[in-house]
Amino acid sequence: ETLYIAGMLAPGEDFDAQCSGVFRQIEAALKSAGAGWGNVAQFTTYLVHSQDIPKFMAWRLRAFPGMFPDGNYPPNTLLIIDRLVGEQYLIEVQTIAAL
Repeated sequence: ETLYIAGMLAPGEDFDAQCSGVFRQIEAALKSAGAGWGNVAQFTTYLVHSQDIPKFMAWRLRAFPGMFPDGNYPPNTLLIIDRLVGEQYLIEVQTIAAL
């Protein structure tokens, strides 16, 4: 089976807060299906500002080792787009997991 988690958004005052919130929501969605980070097959990440790429990479360097302790990170397509559904959102992440 395949689990498709639609693009997740999260409120927050800055990029790191939104990024952390998005991945907390993804984790909750995975758990609701009896899955975890090890089931993730692919991420698609949408950023509104190209200037946030280094922030996203720094966030991944901090968070992904705990999420993926074996060091095998799923592929991630990173796209820069004009805007998301609300002006306040800076990041959206879509996830595909294999159950």
